[in-house]
Amino acid sequence: MLLLLAEYLTRIDSGFAVLQYITVRGIMGIMTALILSLMIGPWMIRKLSQQKIGQVVRDDGPQSHFSKAGTPTMGGALILVSIAVSTLLWADLRNSYVWVVLLTTLLFGAVGWVDDYRKVFRKDPRGLPAKWKYLWQSVIGLGAALLLYFTATDPVQTSYIVPFFKDVSIDTGLLFIVISYFVIVGSSNAVNLTDGLDGLAILPTVMVGGALGIIAYLAGHAEFSEYLRIPFVTGSGELVIFCGALVGAGLGFLWFNTYPAQVFMGDVGALALGAALGVVAVVARHEIVLFIMGGIFVAETMSVILQVASFKLTGKRIFRMAPIHHHFELKGWPEPRVIVRFWIITVMLVLFGLATLKLR
Repeated sequence: MLLLLAEYLTRIDSGFAVLQYITVRGIMGIMTALILSLMIGPWMIRKLSQQKIGQVVRDDGPQSHFSKAGTPTMGGALILVSIAVSTLLWADLRNSYVWVVLLTTLLFGAVGWVDDYRKVFRKDPRGLPAKWKYLWQSVIGLGAALLLYFTATDPVQTSYIVPFFKDVSIDTGLLFIVISYFVIVGSSNAVNLTDGLDGLAILPTVMVGGALGIIAYLAGHAEFSEYLRIPFVTGSGELVIFCGALVGAGLGFLWFNTYPAQVFMGDVGALALGAALGVVAVVARHEIVLFIMGGIFVAETMSVILQVASFKLTGKRIFRMAPIHHHFELKGWPEPRVIVRFWIITVMLVLFGLATLKLR
């Protein structure tokens, strides 16, 4: 929005041309989303508290979590508002990738909102039944995958690259739709499973989102992509603004979500942010790198899958409780220790993921 205004004002004063730089608008996107979330946060927390929109705690969960019952939830709406406003202000709205990523994020957020609404207002601990939640996730994820496939103008936009290998590009054809669908939906649910401790999910999401923004910028820059031997995806660089907004909004939310949390993001935030990471990775053609950098999300998901499979097949549990962050809690780790150690692991994984851009 402001880019169009800047293009007009450049005719009057050339100084406004600075807003044509993606990096400048990316920084402004971070700052705008951060300031918005810090400003709106206290008001939203008060409103959530007044409406008694409180967290429902599992009866079979760690006893240390019982004190969290009633803490305002659905705070992910704060993140989504900040991301949407910042993106609409600073991104080039003529770029189709911006709309695909933003709309996918908001639609997944809508699914999460319905789930949270049923838990809080209808007092249904199940929330939205799993079959309906997965159905709507599938509809949105498949829609995004189809849109990206049928709007692709270059074979590289639907081909897959393999980290550590130069010029290895696999043309998957229609399989692109299937893989992209699983990346988007899988990433959404993985972040949702990780969101179980104060700040545990949001900072890894911020770090991975920021790194994906860097990758999207490099993939959208002809010279950088050629130098790094990664696919050149025309227009993907504009996603720097969206990823910047995600970083700013996430950090602003962490201000209130850090231990002990004043507010939880709920499914409205977790499902949306996970989907956002997935669709950005698909656009930038770095899905495998997403799974490297988001190793914590992968580990949380696999712990649930292994726990369920083991119990059904053998009647025994592998972990004391799944997802795996609860396992460490039940082993006696204080909650802040689990959180910070998972953050440290994510820092290392993100750096390793970024290193794959050059280690080819």
